[in-house]
Amino acid sequence: MDLSNLKPADGSVSRQGKRVGRGQGSGKAGTSGRGHKGAKSRSGYSKKLGFEGGQMPLQRRVPKFGFTNINRKEYQGVNLDTLQKLVDDKKIKDTVDFDTFVSLRLAGKNEMVKILGRGELKAKLKVSAHKFSASAKEAIEAAGGEAVTL
Repeated sequence: MDLSNLKPADGSVSRQGKRVGRGQGSGKAGTSGRGHKGAKSRSGYSKKLGFEGGQMPLQRRVPKFGFTNINRKEYQGVNLDTLQKLVDDKKIKDTVDFDTFVSLRLAGKNEMVKILGRGELKAKLKVSAHKFSASAKEAIEAAGGEAVTL
């Protein structure tokens, strides 16, 4: 080791890049690396979301129609055939509540569950959910079970 191969320890010196606008000798003087004229050369420039260089942006070119209800309630659907399969696989016995749906990953903890009428249910179940379709409620009660609305 001698003076010709001394260098600081790894990670002790961080280079912060070129200092712009600090005179001709820096190599980044004059325009400070921003080029000449145009929006990007100005201070305070920020590109707007969806900006296409002055061309009419896509979200303004496409026709808009319809209506979005801000009070809409989204339900996670669970069909009767899914419940029957869980009974067959011995994952549920006689009661199915919201915690069961979450633990079996049929619904998220912040979602609402609606029981739908696809398939048939042979098992006698007490099902607790936020909503039931008419056919599902009928099928559950026909099998000797109970539909409890949360």
